[in-house]
Amino acid sequence: MISNPINPGAAPPLPATREASRARLAELQSDIAAIKTEIATRDLDRQAHGGRIDSRWYHRARTALRFKQQEVAAITTHMATLPSRRDALKDRLIEVLRPDYDDDAWRSALDEAHRRLCEGREAS
Repeated sequence: MISNPINPGAAPPLPATREASRARLAELQSDIAAIKTEIATRDLDRQAHGGRIDSRWYHRARTALRFKQQEVAAITTHMATLPSRRDALKDRLIEVLRPDYDDDAWRSALDEAHRRLCEGREAS
């Protein structure tokens, strides 16, 4: 579980849609790249000029990096549970078309769709 360093035990809210998830993942990837760049820059500076990296700063940077990476993992896992645009379209098509068919015609249409689906799998 991801915890929030400001409010321990509170996980950041997961995006409600795939589009929002993709946008948040892009933000997180940018943040992760910035943190990694800052760590590398400070390390190069340390190597060039001698001295040490502030251990408290380094710990905070690594912790922030870990939280961002955990959030990426959580959102990626969460995205698999969200309906795709294709699934949403199928649901809307069913909503629109179902009232126009009686039970027998609807069953016949579903049987034909299943038959075509099975044929498509066998051809693959």
